[in-house]
Amino acid sequence: MQSATHNPWERAQVQLARAAKQAETDSFLAARLREPDRIVEVSIPIVMDTGETKTFRGFRVQHNNILGPYKGGLRYHKEVDMDDVKALAFWMTMKNAVVDVPFGGGKGGIVVDPKMLSEKELESLTREFTRKLVPVIGPTLDVPAPDVNTNPKIMSWIVDEYSKAVGTPSPATVTGKPIEKGGSEGRTEATGFGGSYVLLSILKKKGKDPRGMTVAIQGFGNVGSFLAYALKEAGMKVVALSDSKGGIYIPDGIPDIGAVQTCKESSGLLAGCYCAGSVCDLPNKYALGVRDITPTEVLELPVDIVVPAALENALTEENAPRVQAGIVLEMANGPTTAEADAILKEKGTVVIPDILANAGGVAVSYFEWKQNTLGEHWKKNAVLKDLKKLMESAVDDVYETSERHAVTLRDGAYIV
Repeated sequence: MQSATHNPWERAQVQLARAAKQAETDSFLAARLREPDRIVEVSIPIVMDTGETKTFRGFRVQHNNILGPYKGGLRYHKEVDMDDVKALAFWMTMKNAVVDVPFGGGKGGIVVDPKMLSEKELESLTREFTRKLVPVIGPTLDVPAPDVNTNPKIMSWIVDEYSKAVGTPSPATVTGKPIEKGGSEGRTEATGFGGSYVLLSILKKKGKDPRGMTVAIQGFGNVGSFLAYALKEAGMKVVALSDSKGGIYIPDGIPDIGAVQTCKESSGLLAGCYCAGSVCDLPNKYALGVRDITPTEVLELPVDIVVPAALENALTEENAPRVQAGIVLEMANGPTTAEADAILKEKGTVVIPDILANAGGVAVSYFEWKQNTLGEHWKKNAVLKDLKKLMESAVDDVYETSERHAVTLRDGAYIV
């Protein structure tokens, strides 16, 4: 259990209560959003490669389906905190509503360390889990997706098992599938690119030229890397990147994001990726003026924009006073505690909230579901063009609402 101050479910409740009051929301609607519609727990016995039978615990939190089928990821993790999962399901409901796609919110998974299972055991576990969930998931009921430690291959097993159970091919049962199994082009880039569309749109509304603005990104995984590419393309200077082990800071800007990514993929670490052109070695550290930094230090650098794109609770009452950036772009889920939020507001820092900033992923998940239900396949350019339009429209709604109510962008997003 998390401490009360950093408990994401308690934070979600506070956000909901504040927005409901500001928007003068009907009390019945507020009550419907206050708790999940349903929490499903199942036991999943499987025969291991050794011949012994082990039983695992699976679950699905279905938060709300007013706008459409529940939608959200499945995680395979040995430690599951139900307050985390309930908060993530709630945020999915809000995120889908902010970008105006016809889905509700859900989240779920299995209590397991998938690294301890063979592929055969993992497949057996996934298929048995799917059989247990058949009555409560499906294209018009609840549409799962990948999350922590799950991937397109696991999604394809779910589709196959669900289709067998219902007796008809059902690709729209999950999103995040391999492209050859009905997945969408552009899904890999969607969250990172979506965040760039949101940031650039807000800068435009504030009359700021992105060219030359400095950015520090905490978290250089799939989301952080595509965001870095997009912002560099827009003329910004990405000066710092970090992963869970460490990071690099180049005040003049990282010259080649692609080379850093290739270096990280080959070594498994971002630390030491001192890249000039395709060469990444120690002499470049001194030539480029690189400073090694910790993941925490990334958020405290003298830059225009910081991006927490790794874990929740990255910005707390402890480090928020040291944030020098004028803008925080929340690409992780729940990266700012309530106390940090209050400190940043007092400082006049603009926080672009997670339920807007990182909603590009679920937007393209909706496009995948729509392609499946229509029997169509859209090209990447068309997907990203539609994504840009959707994200900019969401920014318009949130920005206008925050101005009208004289509240932060976060409160504006929840009011929407």
